Amino acid sequence: MSNITAAARLEIIRHKNRPTVNDYIPLIFRNFTELHGDRLYGDDPAIKGGVAFFRDTPVTVIAQVKGRSLSENKAVNFGMPHPEGYRKAMRLAKQAEKFGRPVIALADTPGAFCGIAAEERGQGEAIARCLFEFSTLKTPIISIILGEGGSGGALALCMGDELAMLENALYSVISPRGFASILWKDPKKEALAADTLKITAEDMVSFGVAESIIPEPSGGAHNDLAATVAYITEYLEEAIPRLVVTDTDELLKKRTAKFREKF
Repeated sequence: MSNITAAARLEIIRHKNRPTVNDYIPLIFRNFTELHGDRLYGDDPAIKGGVAFFRDTPVTVIAQVKGRSLSENKAVNFGMPHPEGYRKAMRLAKQAEKFGRPVIALADTPGAFCGIAAEERGQGEAIARCLFEFSTLKTPIISIILGEGGSGGALALCMGDELAMLENALYSVISPRGFASILWKDPKKEALAADTLKITAEDMVSFGVAESIIPEPSGGAHNDLAATVAYITEYLEEAIPRLVVTDTDELLKKRTAKFREKF
């Protein structure tokens, strides 16, 4: 793994050409069929979900969506989900449990949307309920952080059996800018905050929060999409068959022990 700083990684994962789930899903999964809505309020484009095949295994894919251009980012609220996005994720996860499909969760968000409307519709409750439902879901859950793993917005999709991170991905209880704003009253110290927080993939593995680091091409995933897809695919080829054959009771026991021990 490269020894670049967390601040440098922050620049890499925010590169305008960094691949998004709209690039990864068609290249990693086959016959992806998107499903919409939370059956309570509406559909949130910041979270994409549906049914697909990974090799010959049917899976449910739940992914946080970022855009590249301003118009794309506006369409997905800059990758910041609303409560209905998390409730859609829960609905699809429960559907996966019903049909015995593994859940592949792809996290990439600066954090859940904290606007007034989101709070009025129960943002905190939606994230908390997502954590609860995922913790007891009777089917394998594999989470991969593709770029920004920001706060509870990302954690909601990372309560699984295994957590993998792309090499330059970051995972944090708060964004570096938010950390700098609170601690030093100066958001311009974002880079210093990133290096202080211990939020890299290597940090997460050393803490026991993540199990695997997925390599990236030199300079970041945007420099070679095909290679990055191959690395992610290789990881899933090993992880999915191993978790699918695990007894459900044993799966839940290990999942519970993992989070009780570390958190």
